[in-house]
Amino acid sequence: MKQFFKFVLATIVGVIISGIIIGVVGAVLVIGLIASAGSDKTVDVSPNSILYMSLKNQITERTPNNPLAGLDFLGLNEDKSIGLNDILADIKKAKTDDNIKGIYLDESYMTAGQATTEEIRNALIDFKKSGKFIVAYAEVYTQGFYYLASVADKVYINPKGIFEFHGFSSQTTFLKGALDKLGIEAQIIKVGTFKSAVEPLFLTKMSDANKLQVTSYLGSLYNHFLTGISKSRGLNRDSLFTYADNMRIQFPEDAYKLKLVDGLKYKDEILNDLKRRTGTDLKDDLKSVDLRDYAKSKNDDSDDKEDDSSSKNRIAIVYASGDITGGDGDDNSIGSETISKALRKARLDDKVKAVVLRVNSPGGSSLASDVIWREVKLIHEKKPIIVSMGDYAASGGYYISCAADSIIAQPNTITGSIGIFAVLPNMQKLFNDKLGVTFDGVKTGKYADLGDISRPLSPDERLILQNSVNRGYDEFTKAVAEGRGKTQAYINSIGQGRVWTGEQALKIGLVDRLGNINDAITSAAKKAKIKTYNIVSYPEQKSFFNKVGSGLSAEVQTRMVKNELGENYRVYQQIKGITQMMRTPQARLPYDLVIK
Repeated sequence: MKQFFKFVLATIVGVIISGIIIGVVGAVLVIGLIASAGSDKTVDVSPNSILYMSLKNQITERTPNNPLAGLDFLGLNEDKSIGLNDILADIKKAKTDDNIKGIYLDESYMTAGQATTEEIRNALIDFKKSGKFIVAYAEVYTQGFYYLASVADKVYINPKGIFEFHGFSSQTTFLKGALDKLGIEAQIIKVGTFKSAVEPLFLTKMSDANKLQVTSYLGSLYNHFLTGISKSRGLNRDSLFTYADNMRIQFPEDAYKLKLVDGLKYKDEILNDLKRRTGTDLKDDLKSVDLRDYAKSKNDDSDDKEDDSSSKNRIAIVYASGDITGGDGDDNSIGSETISKALRKARLDDKVKAVVLRVNSPGGSSLASDVIWREVKLIHEKKPIIVSMGDYAASGGYYISCAADSIIAQPNTITGSIGIFAVLPNMQKLFNDKLGVTFDGVKTGKYADLGDISRPLSPDERLILQNSVNRGYDEFTKAVAEGRGKTQAYINSIGQGRVWTGEQALKIGLVDRLGNINDAITSAAKKAKIKTYNIVSYPEQKSFFNKVGSGLSAEVQTRMVKNELGENYRVYQQIKGITQMMRTPQARLPYDLVIK
């Protein structure tokens, strides 16, 4: 027995020591990887190089602070996303970089939103003013990528490739049938004839009002798409409409004959063309620098670098991207606490002369939106604040924008959707009929169990919730009316949950002008009456070590689910979003708004 305890004790000690050694080695490995991956090594750009732009990975508002991005470690090898901020900065820098002779666009499946694509497209148009070339090539042209590529000097496609040009469509997934089979009733309380976010829960097809608004904003987006291509390719807009409407382009040679592309080429032919353009011998390798690496190159004469913390004149860019929630949020959501803190910091910092609020959000919690709106209003009372809208700035996303001095949107930004709704599930049939579960209890007041999901709402309870939602809508429209200098009655007439494009919103007074984030920065500087300034960004991005202790595992899990479900991840998100909508009144867009 004595020997047995010695053996057990030795085993335990061995396991402990082994664990410590493995932990130390693992920590050293992680630190080593971070040191090697995160070290700010300067990238040298050789003369006669091209800037290689492949945009197949997710484009976020800011490049994530992840030193292990691209490394096959802890499941992070899939995190190759790049920020719009870096893309725009790189294109601007390449314009005046003597070592960069041109840009090579090489992509098929670009997933960026329409306003994000617009920002990049406009930056490429500006780049062309330098006299440098842009060449685009793809085996498959989606409509989104072709819209971007159409500004190139030459657009080429693989002879056996695919060219999509058939118009826009938008489809909604309805869940009512599934909920009925499960015995779940979605009890809807809303304000807004066009507030369609809840329709998938209680309808099996689009309402007439929703179909009207989708037809309107989809037509606006499509018109802008065709007009942009018409201008960049020198083609008649009505002819382009006819080509798409009649499926005139089914094969690459069709696109060539109709002058949407400049040639049918294989990849080796493209590379040889680029070598000739850069004066490179056909036997030598083409000199190129990737978009990600170019950000680390020496020639960085950008006016808006964030490297001078002592500057007396600053413009703060506060990034608000994702669903609006209460609390801290994360890299993919707008936490009211985090964004409010960032706005407050910018307001109280005397060195910050103006603020640009970059909004890319479909909305979310109406309460959290109001918390952020308050901080925007306080800044407006003290110093200039300009809103720059991204792909979405709708519902709660518009709520947090409306108190600014002015609002700048892209023509294809999705905005408006001024409305409020709440959802409370009635799961009585699921519990009673499907699961055989029943409930009983006591209460001290008539409404003590208001919100109980095991039974339907009474008429009185529904009225109480409707009054709450009505009040939220009244406060929403009042805030917009005050911020936009309109009457509340007028805001109600263009509100009702209706979705507008940026182009439409300009006409009805919901935005002040069309433009990009740089236009917003320039406007902020002008209003602050400053000519020289530095840019500071808020909120501070979480470091890798912060993520290890908090949200890293959830981030890895999300990527795994995305990889497994592919395009069906959208449906998964929709179902998951139902639980979020059942917590508090919501000011959000239809959460499955997809335009193809």
